[in-house]
Amino acid sequence: MFFALRLISPVAYGARAAIGKALATLALCLSAAIAQAEPLTVVALGDSLTAGYGLPEGDGFVPQLQAWLAAKGSDATLINAGVSGDTSAGGLARLDWSLTPETDALIVALGGNDLLRGLDPAVTRANLDAILGEAAERDLPVLLIGLPGPGNFGPEYKTQFDAIFPDLATRYGTLMQPNFMAGLGATDPAALRSLMQADGIHPNREGVARIVAQLGPAVLDLLARAQP
Repeated sequence: MFFALRLISPVAYGARAAIGKALATLALCLSAAIAQAEPLTVVALGDSLTAGYGLPEGDGFVPQLQAWLAAKGSDATLINAGVSGDTSAGGLARLDWSLTPETDALIVALGGNDLLRGLDPAVTRANLDAILGEAAERDLPVLLIGLPGPGNFGPEYKTQFDAIFPDLATRYGTLMQPNFMAGLGATDPAALRSLMQADGIHPNREGVARIVAQLGPAVLDLLARAQP
């Protein structure tokens, strides 16, 4: 019995290997291109300020921010994970199911209801710490948005609360904006009233527009961090 041996020349083998490597490289490039072509998904985890309490559906924070980003050329998709009345504990409790596999980045805007209830700043810090820790485990970039503590609980309370956001931002390397309401910019009570709803707590449509204009650039920075 005779066996025919097929000899492959080194040149042919090298050419075949080079083609295989080129195809593998092309496949990786195509995968990266497809990943970049898919719009980023950002979850906005917050309370009534995020949810758009008291406003028509299109006038709240998330819809206005979505429109602002689109005007800047971004096709990112924002998910409104704001729940009116939520404390930092409430946000932590629903974090796991809020962060779907499609999530590319996270906005955290919690703490307002902790302030309204006079909760211990140490509790707020622990809850936000846990939220940022989970985001870090998932390798999600975060924009942390705070609120300044009020003076009516005393200077020690205010100092402790105000330190939460910059401290955690430094610890986790997150983007941070210290005051969700900073875009209102008004110090005169009468001027501020024109930007607020009747309850004096939640901004109206124009107030939200100013907040979005102030926070928008930080969200663009967040999207840049989320790029593949």
